[in-house]
Amino acid sequence: MGIRTSLCELLDIEHPVLLAPMAGVSGGALAAAVSDAGGMGLIGGGYGDADWLKREFEAAGDARVGVGFITWSLARQPDLLDLALERNPAAVMLSFGDFGPFLGQIRAAKTKLILQVQTLDQARKAVDAGADVIVAQGTEAGGHGGARATLPFVPAVADIAQGIPVIAAGGIADGRGLAAALALGASGALCGTTFFASDESLASADAKVAAVSGSGDNTERSSVFDLARGLNWPPDWNLRTMRNSFTRKWSGNMDGLRKNLTAEQARFNAALAAGDMDVAAVIVGEAADLIQAREPARATLHRMVSQAEDRMRGLGQLVGPLREDNENAKT
Repeated sequence: MGIRTSLCELLDIEHPVLLAPMAGVSGGALAAAVSDAGGMGLIGGGYGDADWLKREFEAAGDARVGVGFITWSLARQPDLLDLALERNPAAVMLSFGDFGPFLGQIRAAKTKLILQVQTLDQARKAVDAGADVIVAQGTEAGGHGGARATLPFVPAVADIAQGIPVIAAGGIADGRGLAAALALGASGALCGTTFFASDESLASADAKVAAVSGSGDNTERSSVFDLARGLNWPPDWNLRTMRNSFTRKWSGNMDGLRKNLTAEQARFNAALAAGDMDVAAVIVGEAADLIQAREPARATLHRMVSQAEDRMRGLGQLVGPLREDNENAKT
C-alpha cells in the first residue's frame, strides 16, 4: 500500500518519519541512515560545537539530511546557522525559544523550515511565522519538552495549522504509534527514542544497553541533569530521562543539588566517562518499552512503516463491516 502524506510530498521523502535531532546522539551517520532508508534524518545541532557540527555533516556524506537547533542556544552562537546552511540541509528545525530572528536567513536559503511546539500559543506563532512543517511534541518524548500529552495535543495543533503539515512527536516508537499519529491528523512522526539504540547512534554502548532494558514506567521529567551538565535551560522546559540513583537523590531536592553542585558535577562527569548509567543520564522517553534491541536504523524504520501499513489495513477491514451494518440498520 505505502503511506504517502503531504509531508512526503513537501520534503520529498518516501516514508513520513523523521529522526529527532537529539543532541549528542543524532550525528551524521544516524541521520544519513534514516534518510537513506526513506525517511529524513536531522543532525542534532546541540549546544554550539562548530567542530562537532562540521564533522557530523561530513559523516553524513552525500545523504540528504537536515539539521535541528536548540533555539535559545543558537541565539548565543548564530554563526552555527551559517555553518549549517552552507551545507544545504534539506530542512532546518528550531525548537525551544524565539525562532523569529532566524526566519529571514532560513527563508533566504530556500530550505524547509520545521518549528517544534509544546503549546497551542506556540503553534499559532508557528503558523503566523509561515512554518513549512510544525512538530507537535507531547510530554512523553525523551529529552526536553513541555507538559501536554501527545494524544490530545496533536489534533489540537492540526486544527490550528491551517493546512500546514503537522508531525507528531512524543511516545511514538513503532508502527502502531505512526498509524495513531496519522489518525490524529498528523502527516508523519518525529522519533528519537526508537533510534537511540541504533547501531549508528552516537549514544554510548552503556547508554544503549540501559535504553534497551529500560521502561517508560521508569522515566521522569526533571532538571537535575541540566544542572549536572551546567546547562542553563529556560524554566519552560525540563528533561525526560530514565530514573537512576542520581535522580532519586536530587529530583526532589534541587536546592540541595545547587548547594552541592561542584561535587555532584564531578561525580556525574566521572560516571559519564566510566559508563555508569546509574549516575549518568539516559535521555529516552516513555516509548523505551518499545525498544527491543540494538539494530541498524534502516531496520527500525522499515519495520515501523510496515507495522503501520498492516495496522491501517486492519482498521480498514473493521470500518467496512461497521458501515454495512449501519446501512442495514437504516432499512
